[in-house]
Amino acid sequence: MPATEHGSAYVSGAAGERFYCGVVTTRMIVLNGGSSSGKSGIARCLQAVLPDPWLAVGIDGLIDAMPASMQTTAAGIEFAPDGGVIVGPEFATLQAAWMEGVAAMVRAGARVILDDVFLGGAGSQQRWQQVLVGLDVFWVGVRCESAVAAGREVARGDRIRGMAVSQAEIVHQGVVYDLEVDTTHTESLECARTIAARLGSSAAPDGSAGG
Repeated sequence: MPATEHGSAYVSGAAGERFYCGVVTTRMIVLNGGSSSGKSGIARCLQAVLPDPWLAVGIDGLIDAMPASMQTTAAGIEFAPDGGVIVGPEFATLQAAWMEGVAAMVRAGARVILDDVFLGGAGSQQRWQQVLVGLDVFWVGVRCESAVAAGREVARGDRIRGMAVSQAEIVHQGVVYDLEVDTTHTESLECARTIAARLGSSAAPDGSAGG
């Protein structure tokens, strides 16, 4: 069970032991990775191991919240038969508003774990940096070998085949991270523990955090 002691965060290990991860001052964790790379699983595990309540939001939730017509017009978002994703102007407008809304939640006091896919690589990160200016954000790259991600894609059955392979590398191009994890051979819980420990260790003596 997560616990706090004198303002310092502890998270439980596999056998119930606790390891010190410092004072968590970060308000937002951004998980970027391709489809089926394991971001959602890591987000759920982070909610379990981190002290304080964290909200998990993701790009899939934005797409699900949009009307079905957004996926039937070039102005919205199109999923090609080969797994490619094409974003139109109407989708971009709604996405920009959603991003501002996520930033507003953090500024209002919520701690947020974001699960996103940076189709534009560095450009996508820059758009987030603009709306998150002034906030303490921890950037995490979630990697997975394309063949393994493709296998997960088939198993889950709710993704167009080819999406995992097409996104595996492009989403990381030019993106700068505080930490990278690889789910190819590492479970989501272990990745979450690595992130949690790094969050605490990045806290400076004056209470500020790196990243």
